[in-house]
Amino acid sequence: MDSTSIGTMQRIQNEKNILDEPDSPLELPFYRFTAFFIIICLFRLLPWLVEYEHTEDGSVVSGHIRYSIPEEMKKGSLIGNVAQDLGLDLKRLRSGHARIVSGESIQYTELNADKGILVVNERIDREQLCGDTTPCSFSFEMILENPMELHQITVEITDINDHSPIFETDQINFDISESAATGARFSLTRSEDPDVGVNGLREYFLSENDHFVLKQHSNADGKKYAEMVLQKPLDREANPNLSLKLIAVDGGTPQRSGTVNINVAVLDANDNAPVFNQSVYKAVVTEMSPKDTYVTTVNASDADFGSNSVITYHFSDHKSGLNNLFRMDEITGKIYINGDIDYEKEKKFELRIDAKDQGGLTDSSKVIIEVIDVNDNAPVISVMSFTNTVSEDSPPGTTIGIINVKDLDSGDNGQVSCKIDGNAPFKMKSNLRKYYTLITDSVLDRETVSEYNVSVIATDGGIPPLSAQITFNLKVSDVNDHGPVFSQSVYSAFIKENNSPGLPFITLKAKDPDENQNSRISYILEDTNVGGSPVSRYVSVHVETGVVQAVGTFDYEQIKEIVFVVKAQDGGSPPLSSNATVTLFIQDQNDNSPQ
Repeated sequence: MDSTSIGTMQRIQNEKNILDEPDSPLELPFYRFTAFFIIICLFRLLPWLVEYEHTEDGSVVSGHIRYSIPEEMKKGSLIGNVAQDLGLDLKRLRSGHARIVSGESIQYTELNADKGILVVNERIDREQLCGDTTPCSFSFEMILENPMELHQITVEITDINDHSPIFETDQINFDISESAATGARFSLTRSEDPDVGVNGLREYFLSENDHFVLKQHSNADGKKYAEMVLQKPLDREANPNLSLKLIAVDGGTPQRSGTVNINVAVLDANDNAPVFNQSVYKAVVTEMSPKDTYVTTVNASDADFGSNSVITYHFSDHKSGLNNLFRMDEITGKIYINGDIDYEKEKKFELRIDAKDQGGLTDSSKVIIEVIDVNDNAPVISVMSFTNTVSEDSPPGTTIGIINVKDLDSGDNGQVSCKIDGNAPFKMKSNLRKYYTLITDSVLDRETVSEYNVSVIATDGGIPPLSAQITFNLKVSDVNDHGPVFSQSVYSAFIKENNSPGLPFITLKAKDPDENQNSRISYILEDTNVGGSPVSRYVSVHVETGVVQAVGTFDYEQIKEIVFVVKAQDGGSPPLSSNATVTLFIQDQNDNSPQ
C-alpha cells in the first residue's frame, strides 16, 4: 500500500471518529451531504474523457473521446458536444468535411457538424447490440480533412430495466418416486433476463409447500439457475400430485418477475437416485470441428436393480440453444458436436447434464468445454480515407490514405502486419492500433511514372497465414518543372528575293515533357533591330504552330540576311522558356539589267 492510500485511510478514519463523537450530532448530516455533492461532481466529469495522440511527423492528429448514455433514447437525443470536448471550432468541422465512419450496417449516431454535437440516429437496444456483454459499447471514427485528423469516439450504452425474466416453457413436469431420498435435487428450467447488472435476474422463489426447498447456484459466467431439493419425503397415497410455482425476479426498479408452473407426479417404489462419478467434467474442442466429433463422456450409476437402475442422460436446459451445437447419446452419455463451433462467437460452453432413472430420480452434473481458436478469419481491410491524386512535388512522408485492418481471430492468428506489394515509392506506417497510413517514401516524377497501382497486403500471424489485399489507383499530378526545348539552338533558312508577302520559310518546333497547360507552348518573336528597323517588319512567327513567314518582299540588293531570336514559352505558372536563333539568308535573283 503506497503512502497516498495510507494517508487517505487515515483521513477517512479521522472523519469517522469525528462522526462517532456523541457531542457532534449536527456534523453528521452536513458531512454526508458534502461527500455526496463531491461524488456527484466527479461523476458528472467522467463522461467527457478525451485522449489525444499525435504522430511523429504531425501528418495525422487523433483523439479518443468516450460518452455514456442509457439505452432506448429517442432519435435526436443529445449524446455529447464533440466540438467542445475535442477542442474544435465549428468552422473547422465544416471546412474539414467532418464525417462519421462506423463500418456497421446500422448508423446509431449522427454528427451535426453545424452545431458540433453528436445525437442519437437510431433507437439503441442494449440487449440487441451487446447481449450479455458488459460493459456495452460501440466505437466509430470521426474524420476531418485538410489537414487530416482521425478521432475515435466510444459510446457506452447503460442498461435500463425494460425486460422481465422469462421462462422458455409454461410448465415444468417431474415424475418423482415416493421413495426419493431427502436431499434429492431436481434441476429447474433457467429463466432468462436480457437485462444486465442490477437489472438482470437476481434470484428465484419457490411457492410455499411441505416438501421442497429452493437451492440457487451461479455458473462461471454469473448466470443463475435453481434446483428443487426434497426436504420431506413424498407420500403418493396421501398426495399423488403437487402443483408449485417458480418465480424469477430481477433487481431493477420497479422490480419485474416471471413465473412458471411446476407439476410433480409422485411415483411409487424406486428409492435410489443416479449418482454421477464427477461433479464437473472438462473437455477441449477445436473450432470448426466437423459434425459428430467426439467431445467427452459423462457417467452415472444407480444402486437400484432392474428397470429402476436403467439411466438415461439429457441436457438439463432443453431451450438453451446448445442442443443446436451439441448432442448427447442418451444411453452411453457420450457428447458429440452437432453444429458449427466458432471461437469468435463463444470461447467456452457450460452444459448441465441430468442423469435420470426409470423411476424419475435424477442427479445433475456440469460439463465445461473450452474452445481452441484456429486461423479461420482473414484480415478485413477498410478504407477510412484516400486521396487518388498526389502532386509530383510532394515531399516524402505525404499522407495518401488511411486504412483500418481487423482480424476476428485471437492471439497470433489475430496479429496483422501490412506491407506494400512491389517496389512502389510508398510505405505503410502504423499510427494507432489497427490503423495504418499510406505515405510517400521518396520524391515522385510524373514524367517518369504518371500513375501507380499500389497494392497493400495485410497478413495475419496464423499457420498457415491468411491475408487480404486492396489496390489503390493513384495518379501523379503535374507541376511545371520542365521548360520547352528546341531540337537545336541555331537554325538557318533561305528565301529568294522578290518573294510574296506571307510566304513561310521555316517551322520551329519545341517539346515540353510536362502535361496540360504546363506543356502548351507559345512561340514569340523577340524584339530586335535589323538595319535600324524592328525585326517584326521583316518576319513574323505563328504563336501556336511556330511557322515563320516573311512579312513583306525582300530585295537582295538592299538586305542579304536577317538574324532574329524566337522564344518558346510554356503555359505554366510561372512560365518556363528557351530561345533559338534563326539566320535567314536572302537569295539573289537576276532582277537587275547591266547599267
